[in-house]
Amino acid sequence: MKQVRHVLGISGGKDSAALAIYIKNNYPEIHDKVEYYTTDTGRELKETYELIDRLENYLGKKILRLTGMLNEDMGMKPFDFFLNSYGGYLPSTNARWCTKKLKLDPFEKFVGTDPIISYVGIRGDEDREGYISKKSTIQSIFPFRRNIWSEDVINKVLNNINIDLLTTNFENIDTKIDKIRFIEILRNPISSSYSQTTKLKALLEIGTKEFNRLVFSYLKTTDYPLSLEEEFGLIDNDEVIVLEDVFSILKDSEVGVPAYYNKIEFEVNGKKGSYSRSRSGCFFCFYQQKIEWVWLYEQHNELFIKAMEYEKEGYTWMQDEPLSEICKPERMNKIKEDFIKKTERVVKSKSGYFIDILNDSEEEGCASCFI
Repeated sequence: MKQVRHVLGISGGKDSAALAIYIKNNYPEIHDKVEYYTTDTGRELKETYELIDRLENYLGKKILRLTGMLNEDMGMKPFDFFLNSYGGYLPSTNARWCTKKLKLDPFEKFVGTDPIISYVGIRGDEDREGYISKKSTIQSIFPFRRNIWSEDVINKVLNNINIDLLTTNFENIDTKIDKIRFIEILRNPISSSYSQTTKLKALLEIGTKEFNRLVFSYLKTTDYPLSLEEEFGLIDNDEVIVLEDVFSILKDSEVGVPAYYNKIEFEVNGKKGSYSRSRSGCFFCFYQQKIEWVWLYEQHNELFIKAMEYEKEGYTWMQDEPLSEICKPERMNKIKEDFIKKTERVVKSKSGYFIDILNDSEEEGCASCFI
């Protein structure tokens, strides 16, 4: 029988870094097992590499660098190697070869066919699932959420055919919660008038730990990697970690918040605003908002120029506008003015955290890069 491997991917952003710190501080028995890795494109901001180095020192464990390249290819940066193999065709939202070649392929080669528990840094205040491998040997766990289980697991556990099994298993759980109410919810079948989401929320609200124990006992009857584990500390976790908590974790550990999240003030036509970057990833990531391209031009001009050099033969990072247009003074001023208006609008309806404003875009971004 193969031994279960525990892995945690470090994107270079705030959430995955905070998750690694959280695991080390709160679940040392899991931290001892975890293999930390990062998939390096060779085109990250220097602040990303600095964060990974600081995190590595804090964790006291090596963060393995994956590139998806063979040793004989190492004369080139990973992104440039694959760009060359694609004939100069730049990746885009409709052709994300960078995700496959630089993120997914290296990860799946790294884990092979071993049973894997993969820890994913999606916060409790986010409404997304993130990248879920199609490999049955890889099971994703979300420690920052109230519901730590992936959607495929929940679909199976809460299937109506398991009502009797769950009820019987729950009777063997020692608990102080309202057992009668919990069983009542367990026995209420999912239907067109009673959704799985509603049932899950009700069970978690009454007893998150009890629900987790039920799921863990159910997994023992399956081929999921966790079925091979005798115990799992996270089933007794009922914390919900949100954006503010993530920043606190990073600051308290002294690993620090990646510098590209720091707000930088600007003024345009008598109006004041501030900008930063919203996420980790390549400096030329096509998921960036236009204000982030302006930030790159003004804060890392040499990288903006490099990104612009990639645009040739009709290939551009944005479908509607090349970088040669973005960097014109009048265009940058217009982008800044529009962003100030957007900031004012979003602050009225959201938490007001600057990261919320930047993330309030039409594109969610690539889950494989930014978890």
